[in-house]
Amino acid sequence: MKIKTFIILLVGAFMFNFQAFAQKADTTAKKEVKGYHFTDVVVVPHTPINNQYMSGTCWDFSGMEFVQDEILRTTGKKYNLSEMFNVYHQYSGRAIKYVRLHGKMGFGPGGETTDVMWIIKHYGMVPDSVYTGMDYGTKLPVQMEMDKVLKNYVDAIVSDPNHKLTTAWHKGFNAVMSSYLGKLPETFKYNGKTYTPESFRDMTGFNPDNIVPVTSFMAHPYFKKFPIVVRDNWRWIPYNNVPMKDLLVIINNALKNGYTVVWGADVSNKGFNWKKGVAFVPDQHPKLTGKALKEWNSLSRKQKDKRLYNADSIVQEATITPEMRQKDYNNYTTTDDHGMLFVGIAHDQNGKTFYKVQNSWGTHQKYHGYIYVSPAYVELNTTTISVNKAAIPKDLRKKMGIKK
Repeated sequence: MKIKTFIILLVGAFMFNFQAFAQKADTTAKKEVKGYHFTDVVVVPHTPINNQYMSGTCWDFSGMEFVQDEILRTTGKKYNLSEMFNVYHQYSGRAIKYVRLHGKMGFGPGGETTDVMWIIKHYGMVPDSVYTGMDYGTKLPVQMEMDKVLKNYVDAIVSDPNHKLTTAWHKGFNAVMSSYLGKLPETFKYNGKTYTPESFRDMTGFNPDNIVPVTSFMAHPYFKKFPIVVRDNWRWIPYNNVPMKDLLVIINNALKNGYTVVWGADVSNKGFNWKKGVAFVPDQHPKLTGKALKEWNSLSRKQKDKRLYNADSIVQEATITPEMRQKDYNNYTTTDDHGMLFVGIAHDQNGKTFYKVQNSWGTHQKYHGYIYVSPAYVELNTTTISVNKAAIPKDLRKKMGIKK
């Protein structure tokens, strides 16, 4: 074979293989475009994800991650703070109220971000290395047994309406918790210094009085406070009520100025897809024409829902109104399911805004523990947010009666 011919054949073979490779790569790329893809635009510095695992303590994990972020923002120092220190105090205080009300209130591991701030203010806080709350033989929280034992304990106390309370019942309750979580530290050493939980709190510079709880429901006057009526707001702590549009204004302003925001929301509906890392609210009546409309109308409700909620393609979203929010709250569609943390702003491949949210369900997921949430989902499914008052725009702070 002549050298020239050989070279031509070699080049031809190379080009053929290159084209085949390029076509394969192009096909792969097209497959990868399937579904939602996000580009982070703003990411607020924040501490790593922790795993609440098999415990109903999302309120505590999201709250303490927020506290850690606040300390990081103001001092540049990273702390891993104990969640279970709060769980102990939460259960202990809730037991007293449950017994005093003869069991006529909710009792369990749930809570609100306001509980975290209340506990820090009254009892302080400690590093996780000082109080892991893991005295029951597992590496991650597994608290179903403890939850059942504590519930049975308080129910036994209130079971006889004619029974007079002894002076021992609450000591016994705390003894059970100490068996599971460990005895609370009165003093401890950290980095060579001795602290109490209160002095440790003060050393970090975190002030829980700077944190403002906010909600939005049209059944109550805007820019007034009211205790949101959900099962886990057992302290009846009042929340600042603002118009729905201002929830997003506060969240946007906070994130753009370096503050994270605690998010209490309902995650039980179909639009929250943890596995695929996206949450959205499909328009049940998408704007279609021609063949697309005819095909859509031919589908069953089940087939429509599959297309709307599978997150394999970008869908048109519903426009949320305050009336929709109030309706879903009134009929129990929106409940205080879960606590998470807004840590950033992102865009999907079409340039639409989403929020980057840090969860506490571990990192074995598409975005390694984060989920991207649409503004529509936030508007419809938010029960509460909590944020540093300095992160709220001045005009809103004034309307809310908050002094900086």
